[in-house]
Amino acid sequence: MLFKGNVTGETSETGARGLPVIEDATALRLRIHERLLDILNLGLLDKTPRDALRVEIRGVVSQLLLQEKRLLTLGQIDQLVDDVIDELLGLGPLEPLLKDETINDILINTHKMVYVERRGRLELTDIRFQDTRHLLRIINKIVSAVGRRVDESQPMVDARLADGSRVNAIIPPLAVDGPLVSIRKFATTPIHMAKLIEYRSISEEMSKLLQAIVKCRRNVLISGGTGSGKTTLLNAMSAFIDHRERVVTIEDSAELQLQQPHVCRLETRPSNIEGRGEVVQRDLVRNALRMRPDRIIVGEVRAGEAFDMLQSMNTGHDGSMTTVHANTPRDALARIEQMIGMAGLDISPRSIRQQIASAINVIVQVERMEDGGRRIVSISEIVGMEQDVISIQEIFRFRRRQLGGDGIIHGEFETTGIRPKVMDMITARGIELPPMTFAPGRKSV
Repeated sequence: MLFKGNVTGETSETGARGLPVIEDATALRLRIHERLLDILNLGLLDKTPRDALRVEIRGVVSQLLLQEKRLLTLGQIDQLVDDVIDELLGLGPLEPLLKDETINDILINTHKMVYVERRGRLELTDIRFQDTRHLLRIINKIVSAVGRRVDESQPMVDARLADGSRVNAIIPPLAVDGPLVSIRKFATTPIHMAKLIEYRSISEEMSKLLQAIVKCRRNVLISGGTGSGKTTLLNAMSAFIDHRERVVTIEDSAELQLQQPHVCRLETRPSNIEGRGEVVQRDLVRNALRMRPDRIIVGEVRAGEAFDMLQSMNTGHDGSMTTVHANTPRDALARIEQMIGMAGLDISPRSIRQQIASAINVIVQVERMEDGGRRIVSISEIVGMEQDVISIQEIFRFRRRQLGGDGIIHGEFETTGIRPKVMDMITARGIELPPMTFAPGRKSV
């Protein structure tokens, strides 16, 4: 039996007709949830179909509401039952936000305030947690599901939800006012290049060039700020990888959605409670080299793994891709240089730059703008070294005109008139690009 006994317990001395405020609704939901936990057979919870579970819980909730002296409408009872089931099986107040496909990010600023991002803009929701303990319980439910922990000794954690959504949580004492949670939702349907063209994030000519670059196995660095769409673009570009190739992906939290059948996904691991067992990206990059990959894709380089990534690009794993946090293509190269320095290797700055110039072929710069749109603002090619400086030539760029009265940024993609070096390889492989693609100042649409 799903329930171990009859519904008993103390009743509330105060009654109300309906749920007038959200704090009252949250408190009632949690109180009923706790009462259910006392009488539920938890071992049968996961084995019971959701529809059958809902029917049984609805009957018990109705009895509990009588004990609470609550008179609710049928719609309010249905909503309460759904909320209680979300508490039992899901992530409580977060469930409606996780089901909303228009939301990209969920940002929890303590138990009192939850923001979401829709179409690039932040908005405050009416979602609340009852108190800090309630929020901490949801956080622990998330991190324990992937074998991680968060407490005063380890107050920061990265995790992911069952659907692949990326979660970062930080709790007191580091979070002064209370726990903070950031959830980057996992797109159920990967965004392809055609959709990026529709969103005006890229022009059709630019997309064809990137497709040719991937097919020609050029090494690509995608650069941009937080939330600028680096991973989305990486997913879109990966669709052009030949399905006969073996691809190894390396990430801190697995979120890439490659469409190829032969993909090996690796994920880092934090240290255990004794401070042992940590596996960082650099370890995984080195191990990936022994897995006979055709391409290696690192979700994001942050430290010394940048050196191992460059080594793999220079030793037969052409067509590899990675992302980095930077505001311009030149800044991206400077960050890669700094990361290689973090590897603790005794290499001169000139040698590091030579490694970068020979390993990376193309830099794609993405940006999230004031109107919430994500755009590819530059496609550049590394052409070699001039003395101690890496030479870059820009091929496409987004020229911004103005911010219109509708709050939308107006501008156009255009060519610089420079014919990229990679064109010789594109032509040799028989890949055709639209005529006049690189005409000087040509508007790319």
